[in-house]
Amino acid sequence: MKSVIAIALLVCAVAAVPIDPQTAETTDQKFDNIGVGPYSFSFQTNDGKSVYAEGQLKNQGTEGEALEVRGQYSYTGDDGQVYTITYIANELGYQPQGAHIP
Repeated sequence: MKSVIAIALLVCAVAAVPIDPQTAETTDQKFDNIGVGPYSFSFQTNDGKSVYAEGQLKNQGTEGEALEVRGQYSYTGDDGQVYTITYIANELGYQPQGAHIP
């Protein structure tokens, strides 16, 4: 029983060690893009970062044609908090939103 507790504590200690962003590895990724039409992608890394985006062409074939991308990304700041930004990028520019953004 003592060895089980010791191993569990060791696993927790290893999991708590911060990962150097320079050596972070992708743990999950998805891509949906056939080269035409809408697309989406997402990925996560073992240092706590995650990204998701989807895009499509609006008003195709008109003078107002524009690419619109909607997405979200998260990361752990130096203070240990997880920051999440959601955004839209289109003909009006990049429009981020997040609890920490004034």
